[in-house]
Amino acid sequence: MHKSLVRSAPGALPLHMVTAKGAKAFLATRAGLAAAGFAGRDGELMPVMAGAKVAAWVLGLGDGHDPFAAATFAEKLPDGVYRLGEVPRAFGGDTAMLAWLLGTYSFTRYKTAKNKAPRLVLPAGVDGEEISRIAQAVFLARDLVNTPANDLGPDDLAAAARKLAAAHGARIAVIKGAALKRGFPLIEAVGRGSSRPPCLIDLTWGKPKAPRVTLVGKGVCFDSGGLDLKPSAGMLTMKKDMGGAATVLAIAAMVMGAKLKLRLRVLIPAVENSVSGDAFRPGDVFKSRKGLTVEIGNTDAEGRLILADALALADEEAPELLLDIATLTGAARVATGMELPPFFTDDEALAADLLRLAMAAHDPVWRLPLWRGYDFSLGSRVADLNNNPAYGYAGAITAALFLKRFVAAAKSWAHLDIPAWNDRIRPGRPVGGEANSARAIYALLKEHYGAR
Repeated sequence: MHKSLVRSAPGALPLHMVTAKGAKAFLATRAGLAAAGFAGRDGELMPVMAGAKVAAWVLGLGDGHDPFAAATFAEKLPDGVYRLGEVPRAFGGDTAMLAWLLGTYSFTRYKTAKNKAPRLVLPAGVDGEEISRIAQAVFLARDLVNTPANDLGPDDLAAAARKLAAAHGARIAVIKGAALKRGFPLIEAVGRGSSRPPCLIDLTWGKPKAPRVTLVGKGVCFDSGGLDLKPSAGMLTMKKDMGGAATVLAIAAMVMGAKLKLRLRVLIPAVENSVSGDAFRPGDVFKSRKGLTVEIGNTDAEGRLILADALALADEEAPELLLDIATLTGAARVATGMELPPFFTDDEALAADLLRLAMAAHDPVWRLPLWRGYDFSLGSRVADLNNNPAYGYAGAITAALFLKRFVAAAKSWAHLDIPAWNDRIRPGRPVGGEANSARAIYALLKEHYGAR
């Protein structure tokens, strides 16, 4: 269980939460707070005094739109031991515990960590081990995304996957060099321009005869845009271009930790998209693992290329469920912003389940159409496909359609286009790396496959 949670603690100070609408009733018996001007405003945190001593703390929820408001307690309270007090039902229980844990996160690899360590008593009926596993998996993804590219190249990403595999008894293989060039030509083409060689990470866990679930995560450890170079402003957060890889590792940590009844496979094509004399060029044509030829219309549309080879490998064993997660398009951010990642699938049941469970987990996603009317844009005069669609709109959809060309045998497939980044501060969600959709997908897998 996470170190900030305790089973019991006599004398723990209660933590109350109240909406602006409920503030008047709450204040009726707390004259000291009324005198201090507490109004239940969003993020308003004040002590409840008993004479000269703090007897409790109260947090304003405003309109009550943020389920993780309780993270504010972990972020701002002084050292001490606390317990939940008067809390609206929707903000208590598992939600409050996860919010508290998310509020303890900080990325401290390059700076001195603060020693503040408030603790919270675990409420009855809450599975502290499960909540802790979920939070620690999210922290793993955040740490990976937040690590700058000079310390996180393809080999470093493979090392992180090896560490996770060792912790759970999973098998792992890392394909590099000549074997990568023979079997995964698109991955090799994208990554060959870097002094840090590309690789394909292949992790498997679970009983061979269990239902097969495969996760594919985009692992572009830094994206310069290649010869179609990004402007400098566009590169500032490109250490996060391996956010899909970080997210599938987080999901794997949750799944393996909970021992779900499935056979899990995680595939991560790990590359750095760099500029050099050996970098792939606009106009080049490559034959993919699936056999489809791809003309390079733009070297900055590299993510779909490496995913194509990994998806083709995943599809060869016809998994029951195949999911790919990638920081793929700016068009997805334009369509739904940084807090509501879109997903694409032809499976109506999967779409309904994912939407329902994502909302329940407060890890929202939004379905966009896999509109076949835009298939024409993937054409090329010299190859089967072009990675730069000849259409000025619907970039997230055309990217999904490109990936769909490499999936045929999987019983069910979905593609998630995530930002892997928080661009503003919210309780429990500091600016920086984020594991968008990890908790939603874990909830999906847990519902479908349960624990052993």
